[in-house]
Amino acid sequence: MASIRKRRRQDRSRREWLALALLVPAASCVPETARLQSPGSMAGVSLELPPAVPVAAPSALPSRLELLPAATSIPFRAASSVDGMRALDCLAEAIYYEARSEAEEGQRAVAQVVLNRVRHPDYPKSICGVVYQGPMKTGPGCQFTFTCDGSLVHRPTGIAWARARHIAAEAIAGRIFAPVGHSTHYHTLSVYPGWAPALTRTAVIGSHIFYRRPGAIDAPSAFTQIYSGREPGPAARIRYAAAPAFVPNARDAETFTPIAPAPAPVVTATDRLPQSRVRPEYENSGRWKDAPADIH
Repeated sequence: MASIRKRRRQDRSRREWLALALLVPAASCVPETARLQSPGSMAGVSLELPPAVPVAAPSALPSRLELLPAATSIPFRAASSVDGMRALDCLAEAIYYEARSEAEEGQRAVAQVVLNRVRHPDYPKSICGVVYQGPMKTGPGCQFTFTCDGSLVHRPTGIAWARARHIAAEAIAGRIFAPVGHSTHYHTLSVYPGWAPALTRTAVIGSHIFYRRPGAIDAPSAFTQIYSGREPGPAARIRYAAAPAFVPNARDAETFTPIAPAPAPVVTATDRLPQSRVRPEYENSGRWKDAPADIH
């Protein structure tokens, strides 16, 4: 009997430790909603705490997602090869700057939102027009943060850029990403924009929450706009910011002595004539001879 009681106590203790082990990591996954005070203190030791990281409010985390049908698979055919290259660049830029740290699913989700907007009458009829709506002449504000926050100073490079172009090419060719349906908006988990409460949550992919506008506005039947096939050129949209102009050091400017250019050689008309290599006795070869006096 004593051994049975001992085993029961051991089993109870084991279950308590297991419950504690499961509780600790679960608690660490709860978003931090209160800003930590800095500096803090513990046992008389002053601790300099890092600033709190902004996270989504608890109400921003979706409790229920609306399931919608996937977008229709329609290839986006450009009017010319130049328009096709511009469309590919613009969509790849959106993928790269908005989601290059995301997994493939997160990048395809961003591409799908861009193309959903192209097919909705409330947005421009071109891919570049949607991506750069705001920096271009039409549209209020920047629709995609990277077009206005200085991200374009850094040119896209490497494997991440090649991957973004590959995903963009497949999306333009008609490949859809069904999990986001007809979503037209998204934001990261680190922010909670003011427009979020008014929209309907549709999906959570990676670090982004996706939305559609409620009611019939973003219903599947509303996506009737036809892609124009024409993409605005680089002059009509923001391109990569130019590097700052070189400003010489003031000290260098004072000590710098310009070097006068060497004078150009003076060339006369006769100097341009080719030099003859014909021997003197043959200089008159090929010329007409004077006719003899008795021939008239």
